[in-house]
Amino acid sequence: MGLDAFAAVCCAIPVLLSLLVVRVAYVLCRSGLPPLKPHAAGLRCLIVLGSGGHTAEMMNILTELQKDRFTPRYYVAALTDNMSLQKAQVYEKSLIQGDREKIIEDAKFMQIYRSREVGQSYITSIGTTVLCCFACYVANNKNQTTSGIFCNGPGTCIPLCASAFILKVLGLGWSSIFYIESIARVKKLSLSGLLLYKLRLADQFFVQWPQLQQKYPRAQCAGRLM
Repeated sequence: MGLDAFAAVCCAIPVLLSLLVVRVAYVLCRSGLPPLKPHAAGLRCLIVLGSGGHTAEMMNILTELQKDRFTPRYYVAALTDNMSLQKAQVYEKSLIQGDREKIIEDAKFMQIYRSREVGQSYITSIGTTVLCCFACYVANNKNQTTSGIFCNGPGTCIPLCASAFILKVLGLGWSSIFYIESIARVKKLSLSGLLLYKLRLADQFFVQWPQLQQKYPRAQCAGRLM
């Protein structure tokens, strides 16, 4: 009986791996295409914020979004980032004056762990990476009807995008990933952008300089957004 069970497991593993490969290929082929089922209501979106100018750029990008179309908006920042969510709250309050209940309905704010802090040892970063991945899974799974993730370079976006891609592969949710490279990147991509580009995790990948688009042909040049 034990040998039969072992043989069954050995036969099942190649089948499961084949199904996984097919599913990954399907997700990659569907990347960037319109959803199969159009969204009638507002589009829930995750907006990834970060220090070092990323939040300022993202706030500028958000001014171009159709606020009534992309709602509710979930703002995500690192646990140690105390300024980004404050800026997002100020921005949301500037959109709607005098109706605080509607602000709460249209915008949510959350923080997640960083995979690794600046100067943190690689050994201790293993634990924080696990916590970060779990928090990202919870954030994505909690908002499983999220339609899009907007990010522009902070390291916080990598585990979020990776967990969203895994949920797509597993069929547990479908969030389109929109990556906008920082305007400061003129000749080469940031590390976050390079990872998303090479791994093909982003559904839409935008750069702000034509010479950068020539170097990375799968990217789209959106022009300068600042």
